[in-house]
Amino acid sequence: MEQYHYFTPTPVGSLLIAGTDTTINALSIRDNDKTDLPLLHKTELPDVFLQCVAETEAYFAGSLRNFTIPVAQVGTAFQQSVWDKLLTIPYGQTTTYLQLAKDLNNPKAIRAVGTTNGRNQLWVVVPCHRVIGSDGTLTGYAGGLWRKKWLLEHEMKYRFGQQGQLF
Repeated sequence: MEQYHYFTPTPVGSLLIAGTDTTINALSIRDNDKTDLPLLHKTELPDVFLQCVAETEAYFAGSLRNFTIPVAQVGTAFQQSVWDKLLTIPYGQTTTYLQLAKDLNNPKAIRAVGTTNGRNQLWVVVPCHRVIGSDGTLTGYAGGLWRKKWLLEHEMKYRFGQQGQLF
């Protein structure tokens, strides 16, 4: 199946969308929209890409809490279980790596959970930014800790009406 790519702007950088005619396979945030990948023009986008752009815009506007775009990322059964568990973290809330491991009935897998969280290819849609350290600190985020902080504060603002800095 053919892979397509498209950039769309967000308040925290350029979002590179990758996928097929039917699913989104990867979303990655970048500081610019430079790439060697062949990019589609907006008029050429498959419906799933148009839906992804619309849902991403709604998320950043504060009107979307759960994405409905069809997604698929390649991973082991364990990785899929971690990513599925990430989808259960409510908008505007956080959990810890240890709690995720416990929720998977494998508290000793905390490092594997952290590694899997870092391999998530579906930025924001599979909300790995909602996972923090057991001591409440922001830890590890491929897009940069400042983006993780921004996303969490954004969600808190729209869920609870809180303003200002949380971390």
